[in-house]
Amino acid sequence: MDQTGSEKRQRISTLGEIGLQQFAPYLMNRIMGRYNATLRDDLRKQGLTVPQVRALAVLSVADGVTINDLSVYSVIEQSTMSRTLDALEAQGLVRREACDDDSRVRKIFLTDEGRAEFNRAWPAMHDAFEAMFADIDDGEYAAFVATLQKMLRNIRKHDI
Repeated sequence: MDQTGSEKRQRISTLGEIGLQQFAPYLMNRIMGRYNATLRDDLRKQGLTVPQVRALAVLSVADGVTINDLSVYSVIEQSTMSRTLDALEAQGLVRREACDDDSRVRKIFLTDEGRAEFNRAWPAMHDAFEAMFADIDDGEYAAFVATLQKMLRNIRKHDI
């Protein structure tokens, strides 16, 4: 076995041997499921869904992206993204514009109302984020994020 850098951990081959509480994908799904469930209750009062707020969140920091890129960034399947954007556009929260260099491609932009709606949703998102990382110090958080970024590079299918 090729050993580069630090020693490679020997991987256990069955889920039964690993155990659910040591299987990172299971833990990540549970964490995100709980985070989304917490948000769902708060967002419902605002008349929004989790996918809608994910799209608004991405657009709040990367406005004017294509539908495909928005799907990747927000981790929403393209068919669900299309329905999500239809609803957001009907509410006046986003607008679609043809690309200057290719009229078949649409870019998505937040409207002022969309930015205001996201700003109303942000406190609930931030509170859930803070609760998730309670008792985790800055060093642990930085190491965790660095590990997640490495993992994303390992599995990335898109350039973004």
